[in-house]
Amino acid sequence: MKVSIVVNAYIKNPSQILQAERIKEELLKLGAQAEILKNIGLAKIENSRNCSNIWSLCVFLDKDKAAARMLEGAHIKLINSARAMEICDNKILTHIELAKHGVPMPDAVYAPLCYYADAEISSEFLDGVESLSYPLVAKKCYGSLGEGVSLIKNRAELEEYEKANKLCEHLYQKFIGKGGEDIRVIVIGGKFVCSMIRKNDGDFRSNVGCGGKGAAYPADGKLVLLCEKVAEILCLDYCGIDVLRDGDNYFICEVNSNAFFAEAERVCGVNIAKKFAELIIASENA
Repeated sequence: MKVSIVVNAYIKNPSQILQAERIKEELLKLGAQAEILKNIGLAKIENSRNCSNIWSLCVFLDKDKAAARMLEGAHIKLINSARAMEICDNKILTHIELAKHGVPMPDAVYAPLCYYADAEISSEFLDGVESLSYPLVAKKCYGSLGEGVSLIKNRAELEEYEKANKLCEHLYQKFIGKGGEDIRVIVIGGKFVCSMIRKNDGDFRSNVGCGGKGAAYPADGKLVLLCEKVAEILCLDYCGIDVLRDGDNYFICEVNSNAFFAEAERVCGVNIAKKFAELIIASENA
């Protein structure tokens, strides 16, 4: 079989490069052909049709929604699908979809869409955000590696953040558990693979890219079932799910359709790339 692994056109993050290389390595070991391609000119609209000349099975490690839709329009099978990637790439859409199924998550308030740079911030809206209580978490709807995530401690910081970000999609979340700590769970083919706890003593964000460190975490049945349910709801072939703890309770914080797995492989002792490659090969006949 032949598999195209697509990465961002302007790729520079070492973790993303390693991700693609590890998947290719394991695919080759399993007897598949694999190529890593930058997302440049892979699809186009010609004679009123979506066209592409890449191999018909594609591991899509970019978050380019238009390219993903064009490739699917050209009958390329994507892992993950364009729709699943779109929902996960937008944090509020993720929450909306999971809320339909009663998945436990931090309470959230979505900021109203604003088109005007000179628009006055609504005090009524800020009052509503404060119902989450301080400190609270502000997030841009798009972003990875902890980028666009801020901790808001009071009304002045809330007003400042809202004024600075009113022209981009963002939301506010209730602060849950311990700052600088969460659980990253890897799910492949709808099945739990491994989990690690991430801790950061220097930042409220636990992301490895922000200085967080991982350690193997012994998941209980409750956590396993919750994360498998999330992957099923969002129709994800592969994902990393970030979970917050508050006592004995778990809350889904974010879901990453292209989650980096190098740290999880290292601390959990699991060959995640191999399991992903096995899923890719099995999907050809699915």
